[in-house]
Amino acid sequence: MSALPNFELHDLKPAVADFRREVLAGLAATPRRIAPKFFYDAAGSHLFDAITQQPEYYPTRTEIGLLRGHGVEIAERLGRQAALIELGSGSDIKIRCLLDALRPAEYLPLDISLDHLRESASGIARDYPQVRVRATCVDYTREFPLPPIAPEAHRVVFYPGSSVGNFEPSDVRDLLRWVAGMVGPGGRLLIGVDLKKDPARLHAAYNDAAGVTAAFNGNVLTRMATELGAKLKVEDFAHHAFYNEALGRIEMHLRALRATSIEIAGQRFDFAEGEGIHTENSYKYCEEEFGALAASVGFVTEQVWCDADRLFSVHCLRVGALS
Repeated sequence: MSALPNFELHDLKPAVADFRREVLAGLAATPRRIAPKFFYDAAGSHLFDAITQQPEYYPTRTEIGLLRGHGVEIAERLGRQAALIELGSGSDIKIRCLLDALRPAEYLPLDISLDHLRESASGIARDYPQVRVRATCVDYTREFPLPPIAPEAHRVVFYPGSSVGNFEPSDVRDLLRWVAGMVGPGGRLLIGVDLKKDPARLHAAYNDAAGVTAAFNGNVLTRMATELGAKLKVEDFAHHAFYNEALGRIEMHLRALRATSIEIAGQRFDFAEGEGIHTENSYKYCEEEFGALAASVGFVTEQVWCDADRLFSVHCLRVGALS
């Protein structure tokens, strides 16, 4: 039990068996892949926080600037005393930009990294004693039960960081339909969306000079070794990220520097030099492009906030006609 009367933590974290099953399926696929959700153990979450501090990585500081600069407008759109549900809460910096203006009745952060979630969510409960904080460690890309929410509370979902870019566009529609069903007719979603821009700017953001993104990408191999008992050499793989302009996305891969292998659960996967594991996509959108995607599943764009350089956008969407 928590010593904080306004804080509770529900642990629905996926079992190690789920991690093993998905890794085995991904390594057997063509091309080979591992889902980006597996970046985020405690070490991976802290590495991602470090990425956001790198000078090349513009999304986090730009989004925080928008949330701080337009906090009152955002609160007016979302409505106060809401049940505020945050997907992939991670660091608490962004949500703190909203809490003072929004004054939610309760805050429900969802994240796959248990230790990181416990640390950030309990800190918010301590600093905002008037807000009921009910955190859930979960893979929110799968079905799961939300903690019960007061029926009279209107629901708002906050999905920052342009994490929506990690999904294929067809899967974004499924995600948005799920959110629409969660908040109900008239409910709202506040979502961060990274914008299309100069490919050189994008390349720099995902290949920082300090090598933090490289370490973040390679952390999934460390997790495989420590949690799954995989036999591999982390140093046999290197971070490789580039902008695929035809598809409008950054791709991240782990590329084999030499012929090598990975053994897990009695299965061996051989890699030729240059062969890779696709670990992440990060789709970039034009403002109108994302609005059309949201509209295709029944969302109405109420307002979009962008920075002066048009690097990043924050969209306020309302559930209209569900489809």
